[in-house]
Amino acid sequence: MQDDKRKTHLLELFTNISGKTKIVEPMTKIHGTLRDRDAVEREIALVMREILDQGFFKTKLKPIQLAKLVSLYYAGKNDTEIARELGDEKLSKTVARARVRLKLFRDLDWKMPFDREQMEDLLDSGKTMKEVSEELGVSPSTLREYRHVIEQAEDTTIDIYLERIKDVMEDRDLSEQLTRSATRDSLGESIDITEAEMIDVA
Repeated sequence: MQDDKRKTHLLELFTNISGKTKIVEPMTKIHGTLRDRDAVEREIALVMREILDQGFFKTKLKPIQLAKLVSLYYAGKNDTEIARELGDEKLSKTVARARVRLKLFRDLDWKMPFDREQMEDLLDSGKTMKEVSEELGVSPSTLREYRHVIEQAEDTTIDIYLERIKDVMEDRDLSEQLTRSATRDSLGESIDITEAEMIDVA
């Protein structure tokens, strides 16, 4: 009788697994051994606080917001989406400038509607931003944005901090890969064992 109950239980378990029902307990154990996204963002926030405390750049964004910016950038979010996630879509320009300062470039950052060397020569000539922008056919604000991109790409001041952030992100990627692998292995093993024990049930 006890054996019949066990087989019935295994049949229900197999049906649930086959139906892709969540298996909460194994997932809880797996995640308990790996750092989650919040933990990663808190670690990045500590690095961001160091950068801000050193006065390397000014922004209205807090360290934890900058950490979320990094995380969301690597998740494929655009500046508007990141700003929205931070609680205010109007922060998109603030997000963009902070992102560039952190050397998190997008292809669009480099698609300048003029020749870069010409812009640099004009800026070095001593002309005002207004004069240069008029000659290039763009607004002064647009010119400042592209100059900002070039300046940050060449500035190595915070590179040592950015390397630390990169290491944290790579650790997170590894953790997520391990989580997916462990989950897949755990689920596959559960199905294999259940199938073997279910042979004489049907």
